[in-house]
Amino acid sequence: MARINLLDTRTTSFGDLIGNGKIYRVPPFQRDYSWTEENWEDLWQDILMLHNHISVSHYMGAIVLQSFSTTDKEFTIIDGQQRLATLSIIAVAVIEKIHQLVEQNVEPEANKERQEILKRTYLGDRDPRSLRYSSKLILNENNNDFYQSNLVNLRKPLNIRSLSKSNQLLWQAFEYFSRQLEELPEVIQDGEKLATFLTDTVAQRLLFIQITVEDELNAYTVFETLNARGLELTSTDLLKNYLFSLFQGPDDLQEAQRQWRRIINTVQMEKFPEFLRYYLNLNHPRVRRERLFKIVREYVKDTIQAFDLLNQLENFSGLFVALGNPNDEFWRDTPQNQPYIRELNLFRVKQVYPTLFAAYQKFSTEDFTRLLKLLITISFRYIIVSSLNPNELESFYNEVATEIVNRNITNPRQVFNKLRPVYVKDDKFQQDFSLFSIATKGQKRKLVRYILCKLEADASGGIQIDEDSFSIEHILPEAPTNDWRQIFTDAQIEEMVYRLGNLTLLEPSFNRDIG
Repeated sequence: MARINLLDTRTTSFGDLIGNGKIYRVPPFQRDYSWTEENWEDLWQDILMLHNHISVSHYMGAIVLQSFSTTDKEFTIIDGQQRLATLSIIAVAVIEKIHQLVEQNVEPEANKERQEILKRTYLGDRDPRSLRYSSKLILNENNNDFYQSNLVNLRKPLNIRSLSKSNQLLWQAFEYFSRQLEELPEVIQDGEKLATFLTDTVAQRLLFIQITVEDELNAYTVFETLNARGLELTSTDLLKNYLFSLFQGPDDLQEAQRQWRRIINTVQMEKFPEFLRYYLNLNHPRVRRERLFKIVREYVKDTIQAFDLLNQLENFSGLFVALGNPNDEFWRDTPQNQPYIRELNLFRVKQVYPTLFAAYQKFSTEDFTRLLKLLITISFRYIIVSSLNPNELESFYNEVATEIVNRNITNPRQVFNKLRPVYVKDDKFQQDFSLFSIATKGQKRKLVRYILCKLEADASGGIQIDEDSFSIEHILPEAPTNDWRQIFTDAQIEEMVYRLGNLTLLEPSFNRDIG
């Protein structure tokens, strides 16, 4: 197919995708098969709907492919491997049911021929030497051997429990769809109806939007506009596959795999794009999520640079996780930081992460703690009390991070000088605080208790109190009686009931007595 555009889109069916001698490869290091019974059940209910209503079709979402071949017969699956693998397993289950009919001597010649035709159409051709079938679908390095040897060739594994988790899921998917076929009495004992179920219902009426791209960069461009389930995972896979493509020798590749697994096990797959963005913000101003892949492609072009990126990500991965958890083991040797980390999470402040990444690497332990305290103060004034736009802080924090990395900023005082424009001045803070109003439900309840406890500690000369030992009482009640309404209008009640001055801490026993 001659191309003019960078990508080609069309509506296609599973049968069209898998037919005409096409081969689909899952990149070797893309994530393993991960669908579970919940996913299989959703898909099977869609197929049953098609089976019972012959005039309708079902849309399966977009599938993104990368073509390497001038004849367009071989593709890499950028997004869609879980769906294609599962549909292929359904084909295996149908073919296995027809094989059982042959063994039961039910129309043996016709069913044997149907079995061979369906295998060639949906699974692959038989090797003339080994007489084993090679698949039209080639899974990743962890799943492909099992898929080819056991599923495509209809061989039950000797010890299912010894399989890896993902290969167990592949086999469980086959068993699930085999059981569901048994629940179709009008189909299960008739080879022709089984074949029709696969070729007409599954293969022709499950529809995809096929998006074919020429390279990984164009694939990532697609993700900027697609809003589909699994987007975060797929974009992470794309980044990983690009990095791994830069490693030439098997030793380097294996070490990169081990390092990648350590990073993902620490950060978790779904949070990796967020983590990568904060890391890139150390050296690049205001990196947007949709530019992650482009920046990596631009600045990481060989094995040395790829290893350097992985090393840096591994170094920062523990800090990234610990910034979200004051009880993380990371803070064992610096317990003085834990209250500030708790406040950071209470305020839901993440714009500071690049600054903290840089400071943890470049500042002394004492200065890092001072910086945490400073950032908490700025955040409380700017975000919590004055309710200013937190997104405006991001460019300041990114610039500070870069200055710290480049050794232009070496201590918290210099950080404060750089952040002075976003430090809410005392007069504005006092005015905003005097009118501060905050709901006392959900996440905000913890914030209210925190503020009241801080005020109490300050009034008592610094005595720290246990926040969990107190409940929040509204002096003017949230649901005032008529006695209250004789004194306050509805407008006054609405204005005052959540004002900080209307709230107080009470021990639960006193709260019950007063109530």
